[in-house]
Amino acid sequence: MKTIIVDDENLALRKMERLLQSQDGFNVNVELIGAFQSSRSALAIAAEKAPDLAFLDIEMPEMSGFELAERLMELHPSMQIVFVTAYQDFAVRAFEINALDYLLKPVHASRLAVTMNRVSQSSSAGPCQSASLCCLRSLHFIDQHQEAQSFPWKTLKAPELFAYLIYYRGKTVSKQTLMDLLWPDHDIKKATTQLHTAIYQIRRMIKTYELDIKIKYQDEGYRLEWGSVTLDAEEWETSLREAPAVMPGTLDMHMAIMDKYTGDFLEEHRYTWAEPEQERLRLLWLDHAKEIAECRFESAQYSEAIGMYQKMIEKLPYIEEGYAGLMRVYAMLHHPGEVRRVFQMLEESLLLEYGMSPSKELIEWYRKWERENSFIS
Repeated sequence: MKTIIVDDENLALRKMERLLQSQDGFNVNVELIGAFQSSRSALAIAAEKAPDLAFLDIEMPEMSGFELAERLMELHPSMQIVFVTAYQDFAVRAFEINALDYLLKPVHASRLAVTMNRVSQSSSAGPCQSASLCCLRSLHFIDQHQEAQSFPWKTLKAPELFAYLIYYRGKTVSKQTLMDLLWPDHDIKKATTQLHTAIYQIRRMIKTYELDIKIKYQDEGYRLEWGSVTLDAEEWETSLREAPAVMPGTLDMHMAIMDKYTGDFLEEHRYTWAEPEQERLRLLWLDHAKEIAECRFESAQYSEAIGMYQKMIEKLPYIEEGYAGLMRVYAMLHHPGEVRRVFQMLEESLLLEYGMSPSKELIEWYRKWERENSFIS
């Protein structure tokens, strides 16, 4: 296993070099290809020789171990990273970002042997089937058994950063934009460290679940390059765009497409920046639901039409299409009490939320209906 060590302290570097060369208690063969006090020298050799394993000191003046880990994994996503530090709080951070392991200085041979056994086990683990990413309702993935699974994040900002890069996939987002979005109250040094930590954690998730995507650093920013991995929101929108017109013969197909919309875009996370995309997809869903409801109504499938209009009201209580359609069905079925109840519900919803009244057209329809049904309770 080709291995490098990076530590700005010469004594610590030489000790780790001796421990690795002794291979005492290891169950994996170590080929030490370099020991560096300079992070940039380590990067140059890593680009040339593609190491399998890196031992990185965390607190270094030229480049922190977290930033170096991020750069190394950009070169070689399958590389294993072990952090080495004299500080317990840095060890906790290493654990948070899903490093394979961390070592506290002074490093002892017995503890290093434990780490090397973990390296061996991780390297021999069998590959898993590529997962599918999901952003409808929440950020999660579908495993090889077609079961929904949550990512085991250990920090709050890493999943938000991942979701943001997914949203802007294929586009480079500047470091400054990301730091302003996620760590607006931090000074530049601390925000930079947090960003590198989060990027490293995302890279580990991508590697662990074998997602066919890559994070590229370019022009002082990050870009998520998309491979063959699927995204549920994109698949749903494509299915909707390519589907034939809604008619009685295609209703089953359209209901299957409707079932793919499992929730609004990242709705459970409540990310403010995601709200425009949530609204865009909700309105696409609304138009689709309206077409299905109208087809049900015209086919005299009144119960199904009522159910669809009720879903429209539940998802978009501030848009009157669902109320208007439901009132029309109840009017057809001669349920005046229900027509009045739905109109009152619409009035209260709009007044409470926006201080508005229903549209002029709907008010005129309702008044005309009332005149025609004034003696029916």
